[in-house]
Amino acid sequence: MAQTQDTRAETGPVDFEDMLTELAERRTEFREQSYVSSDFIDRLKGLGIYRASTPAMFGGDPLPPAEFLEQVERISAVDGSTGWGASFGSALVYLAALPLETQAELYADGPDVCFAGGLFPVQRAEPTDRGFLVNGRWKFASGCMGADILGVGIPGDDSTAGKPRTALLRPDQVEIIRDWDVSGMRATGSFDLSVDHVEVPREWTFIRGGAPTVDEPLYRYPALAYAAQVLSVVSAGVARAALDHAITVGAGRSGVTGAPKLADRAYYRTGIAEAEAALRSARAYFYEVAHETYESVLSGDPASERQNAHLRLSASNLARVSAKVVGQVVEISGTGVIYNTHPLQWLMDDALVPQQHAFLGPAMFDAAGAVLMNQPATVPGFA
Repeated sequence: MAQTQDTRAETGPVDFEDMLTELAERRTEFREQSYVSSDFIDRLKGLGIYRASTPAMFGGDPLPPAEFLEQVERISAVDGSTGWGASFGSALVYLAALPLETQAELYADGPDVCFAGGLFPVQRAEPTDRGFLVNGRWKFASGCMGADILGVGIPGDDSTAGKPRTALLRPDQVEIIRDWDVSGMRATGSFDLSVDHVEVPREWTFIRGGAPTVDEPLYRYPALAYAAQVLSVVSAGVARAALDHAITVGAGRSGVTGAPKLADRAYYRTGIAEAEAALRSARAYFYEVAHETYESVLSGDPASERQNAHLRLSASNLARVSAKVVGQVVEISGTGVIYNTHPLQWLMDDALVPQQHAFLGPAMFDAAGAVLMNQPATVPGFA
């Protein structure tokens, strides 16, 4: 297997804080261009974000899920879009299902690999002697502008039990179509990917959530649940930013009409307190089950169906509660919020996005409830 060289500079709390400071200065730049610049992706690589799910056997520094989630949350409190992109530092858990020889080649230049995927709609791929002839267009490839490797969804077959495959391609094999025109999470660069009849070897395809070929603890943690968690925690960071803004502004000057400042109004104090309690409660449940499940994995026990259900439920709950928290802050914040330049406008738009994701939508509550009552999950890909 290929030997990897650790080129990452020594990092620590100061480096992370410096990155957040730079992010605060550049988030408008990223929003205006609709993607996070490649040099900032490199900045995140230097902090280990994109080796946090690279196998240790290939030079990675795999983090316990809760530790990685906390990093994504802190980034998202400064800019949700950048937090969304950073969250895909966890996506290499999917690639652990590739043959070991393929992974060795993937990490031959180092463990800091940024992966982005446009997995839907699944596009037909003609089988070849070596693999698959990939052709088509895929949507929602968040972070594709700074990616080192890209994935697109193709059908499965008898060998995958019908589950779709993801085919991996290098950036020079893919055309990025910049059609991302949205209000929320604008800087995620969730553009379309277009591939024109490129043959992808079979060993460069995998089943998302498929059995890993790497025997390390992180790859025994439920992969699809982790994918839901990293997106959900972005909304928690956005909600935290909204609350912090509201607390700071509320203690400030009186309104333009001469009315008492917001902090002197009972409805404002009550609203902030309710939102604070709701967010902290949802976070506590979210991190509790993340810690509990990883401890089970570390002890050698596979994650149970109930643990997976709690991971999925707590993630969907956090996304829903976070959006409600931002909405409540907006509701009590007065007329100034109607201006496009108001910080809460940006945060409100970003907060709505995670709960719309298929991994976090209303169906997840039904599926989790079914499993908790010893019934089969009601949605595919729940575990």
